[in-house]
Amino acid sequence: MRKIVFALIFLAMLTPAYSQNRNRNTETDMYYINVSIEKIYSTSLGYIILYRKGSSQLGTVSVPNEWFTESAGRAEMMRLPTGQDWPTMSIFYKNGEFSHVRIYVHRVPAHSTWGLLPGTVDVRQYFTDTENFNIEY
Repeated sequence: MRKIVFALIFLAMLTPAYSQNRNRNTETDMYYINVSIEKIYSTSLGYIILYRKGSSQLGTVSVPNEWFTESAGRAEMMRLPTGQDWPTMSIFYKNGEFSHVRIYVHRVPAHSTWGLLPGTVDVRQYFTDTENFNIEY
């Protein structure tokens, strides 16, 4: 019985060293940029997001509905817990190229950050390039 316990402890001590060496070989340059969201518009084609760029300017970016499917996996929407947290958007880059976007939104659609577009607005103009995510900081 003591030999088995000793063997398990020995294996437990070696496992972190082995996994650390394996991860070092597959390391990638992954980073993210986080921006504050001012307004989110839900449309039939996806989401149009007004975000804060710089201290006094707003930018607009669109996230197509197709990106939220598991097969595309380029976008994820996270519902914030109730509280005072303000919505944000995290854009992830891998090796300098866009990887995916994660949007943190209020779970209550009546929150001031959720907006409605008038029916006369042509939202297709925001979804012309559904392959790339072009954002300005």
